[in-house]
Amino acid sequence: MRLALAEAGQAGDDVPVGAVVLAPDAVTVLGAGHNEREATGDPTAHAEVLALRRAAARTGDWRLSGCTLVVTLEPCTMCAGALVQSRVDRVVYGARDEKAGAAGSLWDVVRDRRLNHRPEVVEGVLAEDCARLLTAFFRTP
Repeated sequence: MRLALAEAGQAGDDVPVGAVVLAPDAVTVLGAGHNEREATGDPTAHAEVLALRRAAARTGDWRLSGCTLVVTLEPCTMCAGALVQSRVDRVVYGARDEKAGAAGSLWDVVRDRRLNHRPEVVEGVLAEDCARLLTAFFRTP
């Protein structure tokens, strides 16, 4: 999670969310990203999507079976869908997102029994640190 927090710190003018995809060995970083919507004008440039894209490019396979995505904020519905589609084994997140979270807060897309793949969800890892970063961003004028 500390690597994801470091990624979040690079978000510049965007919401400070960072993500990393860990290989099945849980040590090797296959892909990393932070929100880049403002920088790129791309509404899909969320930290999770960018980290998944980079991990898939590095492995040469869209299937990221055995991998773990670690992200500072609970994934939204778009990112939760991308997690399911990428076949990651687990998602670990820090702060809950009561307004748009799709991994247990508002929705639970990643564990929906109607889907063909359901990653394990681990929530609350360094939650206070992750939330503090977001709170500071939204309090800044």
